[in-house]
Amino acid sequence: MRLGRETAAQLAASVERPGYDPAAQKCGIVHFGIGAFHRAHQAAYTDAAMAAGDRDWRIIGVSLRSGDVAAQLNPQDGLYTLVERSSDAVTMRLIGSVARVIVAPEAPNDVIAAIASRDTHIVSFTVTEKGYVRRADGSLDTDNSALASDLSGAVPRTIYGFLAAGLARRRAAGLPGLTLLSCDNLADNGRQLRLLMRAYLEATDPTLADWFNAHCRCPATMIDRIVPAMTMEDRAWVAGEIGLEDEGAIITEPFTQWVIEDDFAGPRPRWEAVGAQLVDDVRPYEAAKLRMLNGAHSALAYLGLDAG
Repeated sequence: MRLGRETAAQLAASVERPGYDPAAQKCGIVHFGIGAFHRAHQAAYTDAAMAAGDRDWRIIGVSLRSGDVAAQLNPQDGLYTLVERSSDAVTMRLIGSVARVIVAPEAPNDVIAAIASRDTHIVSFTVTEKGYVRRADGSLDTDNSALASDLSGAVPRTIYGFLAAGLARRRAAGLPGLTLLSCDNLADNGRQLRLLMRAYLEATDPTLADWFNAHCRCPATMIDRIVPAMTMEDRAWVAGEIGLEDEGAIITEPFTQWVIEDDFAGPRPRWEAVGAQLVDDVRPYEAAKLRMLNGAHSALAYLGLDAG
């Protein structure tokens, strides 16, 4: 039997349940790139914040290309098991923060409507560096076919086209601006996103660019958690542990870190109450990670290659 709203009560007693009714919560976040990392990181923090008393912060996930995650989560009403596993212990938790997943090429208007919704306050991203469509000098790559299509006014294919359409609807409806929250391993990611989004809007709708400058914020973040890809063997092991099939299950390490610049356009979950760090300047944390963690990873890789 597969995990879902109707079967969740049959989960093994060892699985921690959400401390709230997911179906009773509105969606306050739209997230582009709802892969394994997001579900083990930002979605888990948001689930914990709602368990601690926050309300109406469920997530509408957006897949820009593949329908795989939608096929995993939508039949399960967005529910999935997060497994933290180390050599010492295993803990399992049912995550209720994801409401549904939209496959953007199949339902582009649904993505735009979600961004434009009165309930939405944050649009976040884990789209990898490639998703920002940058040239080597950091500027927008207008030669990219998907971006060029968006700039021509066609049905959106990139984050910029979807955001521009959603923000235009918000402005027309008199709704407030949004916080655009990059959670990608991109140096100075908040500033980069702001510059790129502004460049896109200046090329397509300069008045909307002015509105964006005045009403939207793009805080910087630093993220850290190791989330290996799930295998068929992993899913079979999880099913044996929880007593249900879970196509959306994630296995990760116990360690997690999220540092966020405290610069929001409006309401936000109290992520700091469940382990995130809200700071004035993310750069020292970013530098520490690059030098201590990423540097060590690179050294191990080079030594391993040299050793065959």
